[in-house]
Amino acid sequence: LPGSPQLRGRVSCLPPEQLASAYGEFPRSLRNLLADWLESQPWEFVTGVDAAGTLLAALLERLQALAGGGGPQAQLLQHIASLEGTYRHDPLRLLGIVRRVLQEEKAAVMKQDRHLPLGFHRQQEEMKFGLELQRLQHRVRELQARRQARPGKRGWWGAFSRLLSTPASGVPSASELPALLLEAMKELEGAKQQVLKRIQIWKRHQQLAGNGATFDESLDPLQKRCEGLVDVLFQLQQEAMAAGAELGAEALARLLERLNDVLTSLVKSSFVVEKQPPQVLKTQTKFQAGVRLLLGPRLLAAAPRPCTVHADVVTEKQARDLAQGSSTLSESTGEILHNVVSLETNLGAGSCCAVFKNALLKKIKRCERKGSESVTEEKCAVLFSVTVSLSPGNLTLPLQVLSLPIVVIVHGNQDNNAKATVLWDNAFAEPDRVPFVVAERVPWERMCETLNLKFMSEVQTTRGLQPEHFFFLAQKIFNDHSAGPEAFTGRPVSWAQFNKEILPGRGFTFWQWFDGVLDLTKRCLKSYWSDRLIRGFISKQYVSRLLSTAPDGTFLLRYSDSEIGGVTIAYLARAEDGSWQVENIQPFSAKDLSIRSLGDRIRDLVQLRNLYPNIPKDQAFGNHYNSELELGLLHAPCCPPQPHGCGRVNAPLPPPTHPAGAHPGCPPTSWHHPQHLLCLGPHRSQAPLAAPGARGGSAPPPVGTAGSGRQPWPW
Repeated sequence: LPGSPQLRGRVSCLPPEQLASAYGEFPRSLRNLLADWLESQPWEFVTGVDAAGTLLAALLERLQALAGGGGPQAQLLQHIASLEGTYRHDPLRLLGIVRRVLQEEKAAVMKQDRHLPLGFHRQQEEMKFGLELQRLQHRVRELQARRQARPGKRGWWGAFSRLLSTPASGVPSASELPALLLEAMKELEGAKQQVLKRIQIWKRHQQLAGNGATFDESLDPLQKRCEGLVDVLFQLQQEAMAAGAELGAEALARLLERLNDVLTSLVKSSFVVEKQPPQVLKTQTKFQAGVRLLLGPRLLAAAPRPCTVHADVVTEKQARDLAQGSSTLSESTGEILHNVVSLETNLGAGSCCAVFKNALLKKIKRCERKGSESVTEEKCAVLFSVTVSLSPGNLTLPLQVLSLPIVVIVHGNQDNNAKATVLWDNAFAEPDRVPFVVAERVPWERMCETLNLKFMSEVQTTRGLQPEHFFFLAQKIFNDHSAGPEAFTGRPVSWAQFNKEILPGRGFTFWQWFDGVLDLTKRCLKSYWSDRLIRGFISKQYVSRLLSTAPDGTFLLRYSDSEIGGVTIAYLARAEDGSWQVENIQPFSAKDLSIRSLGDRIRDLVQLRNLYPNIPKDQAFGNHYNSELELGLLHAPCCPPQPHGCGRVNAPLPPPTHPAGAHPGCPPTSWHHPQHLLCLGPHRSQAPLAAPGARGGSAPPPVGTAGSGRQPWPW
């Protein structure tokens, strides 16, 4: 796939000695010359001497093309001569060698990265399906040739596709027509299973995309697979009917029934939700959704009138009943306006879709909940249903497909908890589950992957969370501040810990706090985070250790641990006697930062000198400063906030003066704040101006650690 790094690209990044033994009979230089071409050939899937010989010929042809295209000619000609001389009479040996090379490369990449490139997996899977489809097409041609009493006319099939059906032993396929039909039927059923599996994978990727995962949403490749199989199916059906006399009435009936089962399964599975409705759905709010029938252009093109698709809300229990075979919906659990849309075939675009553009959930009927389950844990779904008549044969089929689970809310303040339910379900649902069962506990590592994915997607950044962040998050969600990072490996985290239990000493859950950080960063701090100016998810204790050996005025930024959606500045203040204290300025909220940006606030604070470890603040934040307008009326520069959060005055000021009683923290060029003015803190607290280090109001005191001189933690 374009942009997807293939296996060779990953291998080239590994130390050479790691694969020193892999290229014994297949030189590394030859592997480098063939690069991704080698991976695009079906070494893993072909059998038989003749098929292996065809691959050898293709390899030699590739090398000759490289030699004629300006490659290292002498080296290429040497490789051509060596390969031809060594493997011409034993191409199966070459097949085994190349397989082993690719397997060892894959094992090395897996050891290093724990996963193979996505593009490589897709390429291999598509190649395997393509070969199976070729085998099926070959079977059909062979059946047609035998029926026409011209079994020898086979050259036009192409040498390679003909050889794909030859077993490794070299023994030709069964020559009897019934046996050929049954063999083709078996291969068709196997190919159908591959298509259904690929549709399930697409659906799972679509669900993960709800949490922010990248997703190739195009259904065109899957539609081509379905259409290719249906074309073969109808051809086999014709051959079976033509061979009715040789098969006998009973065998023909069984074969036609199996073909009909394959067609029914393909059609039902090809009815998919292309555009999911919002997974957090508010009543009295319009939404959009869309379904697509992948086999519609093939099977409904001749339909006299378009079919109509209905959309209804179903409960989890109703969804479970439908999954277990119930064909009808007794009643809808909610009322959707504009819930009937035509299923229209667009031959130009090659698609068959129904798009709900103005659907509206008018009301919802709540069902009985389990135990302590809240309304924002109650999962529903939208059921899309249609009845189609397929040509040829006029087979009538009822089709149904469920949307991803949705949580219906009636107030905006339910949105946060509803998003938690959706996030957990999207992340940890298993394929082919009973609707909508999901694990109550998952390993902490999977939770970390989910949080990182959600954070990067919401903030729209390429900078993800780091091990030190996950360590802090683990301490927070498990309420365990004594264990080291390794203690959390493999520890299960529960749904209750994620978003039901209130964090100790706080008034909110872990998810509510994390979602507040997401919202703040997305709205106000994206560029700061992406530029690595925010340390973020770290504790006050860790900050104290980091700053303990730093120069006076060294600071860093972390997300507030005690408030939802706040970022705070921690800085080191050293006294003349060498003692030190880490001060934590009261957190800034999104509202505060919408009034004056974080960069400008940092510029205003003269006690902040260097961003940890030792970057001058103007160098670090200069690109984030806003130019002040040279006007007579300005926003007053921020008088250095005290640890309790002293802020700034937004009012017209008299000309700047420097009286003896000026605030000691104000820079010489700033506007002087008369003592009778109030200093407005970022959390709406108001207090008279205080001397640096003074505390006021009910704000929490700054964390201070007297000169311990201890080194930062190693993680």
